[in-house]
Amino acid sequence: MKTRCEWATSEQIYIDYHDYEWGKPTHDDQKLFEMLCLEGAQAGLSWITILKRRENYRAAFDNFAPELISAYDEHKINELLQDEGIIRNKRKIHSAITNAQAFLNVQREFSSFDSYIWQFVDGKPILNDWATHTEVPASTKQSELMSKDLKKRGFTFVGPTICYAFMQATGMVNDHTQDCFLYHGNNK
Repeated sequence: MKTRCEWATSEQIYIDYHDYEWGKPTHDDQKLFEMLCLEGAQAGLSWITILKRRENYRAAFDNFAPELISAYDEHKINELLQDEGIIRNKRKIHSAITNAQAFLNVQREFSSFDSYIWQFVDGKPILNDWATHTEVPASTKQSELMSKDLKKRGFTFVGPTICYAFMQATGMVNDHTQDCFLYHGNNK
């Protein structure tokens, strides 16, 4: 039996997320945008709440195509506020739209969001060495710098804790604990 990070409960959706996604380096712009949106939607909630609604989010938000989301109008916002498959928080919905617009600006400036966002870890994953999940910080110097720069560029719902969760989710940081079979990308 594989040993996993303690947060990966016995729920299959969590196990799959842990085993196949969390901590794996992501360089696809649309995937990076999806994770930024989902991490923002998660603010104040548990990650499993968002993970269970992920397919609903993909359907409601045009598969996280920033070009489409950036043009959402009041009619679309009202439609989203009626969608029981997502978190119906007006501020978080507006954030996805604002972030799509800022995302497109970053893509124009840096050729890709990937080029921009990975600079906060010098282009390679940070491999941490935690014995237990309780040692993992909620934010770091890098996530604070990322948060500050994203906010300066017009992004919202991108505080240091959300940025650190984003970094973990997209493999910019590998926080699998020492006992986990995915520690430092290993397959024990």
